[in-house]
Amino acid sequence: MDRRKDVRRLLRDQRGITGLETAIILIAFVVVASVFAFVVLSTGLFSSERSKETVLAGLAKTRGSMELSGSVIGTSNGTELTAISFDVTLAAGGSSVNWDPAATNNKSIVSYRDDAVEVDSLTYTTSVIAGDADNLLEPGELFEITATNVDAIAGVDINENDTFTLQIQPASGAVMVIQRTLPGAISDTVINLN
Repeated sequence: MDRRKDVRRLLRDQRGITGLETAIILIAFVVVASVFAFVVLSTGLFSSERSKETVLAGLAKTRGSMELSGSVIGTSNGTELTAISFDVTLAAGGSSVNWDPAATNNKSIVSYRDDAVEVDSLTYTTSVIAGDADNLLEPGELFEITATNVDAIAGVDINENDTFTLQIQPASGAVMVIQRTLPGAISDTVINLN
């Protein structure tokens, strides 16, 4: 009978099983915590990679920026503006800008806005003032851009005291805005619009 008592006591005494269960639960917590830490770190790395891509995309936009160099000159027929000329160069650290008016894609666009009319793309010519002979504005070069036949565009009449805006949009990079107001008399054929 003593043996039966010992066997019953062993069956009721579960201290060894409780220790084993505790070890299993502890190992499960460690595994779950490590999986959670991996997920958090992976998400953080993914998020920081996306932030890096956003910053680099912003830098690429600003690298293509141009700046106005010199005066904006208007050409008049005595009663209205017929052409607008301005000089552009690249901003410091800017990347090349295509100013080939004959290009069908990847070229810069000059658009016109005033109180009454919006023209999305003006006809323009490019003259190289300083640099090589191609129409690619590169660091250290200076181009003269002339929006031609402004008076021939339907609805566009730039007369005395009118305010207009030119938006210059390169294929990649920031938009350059030129806003000018004509003087009270435009009888001269060449008008400095600064």
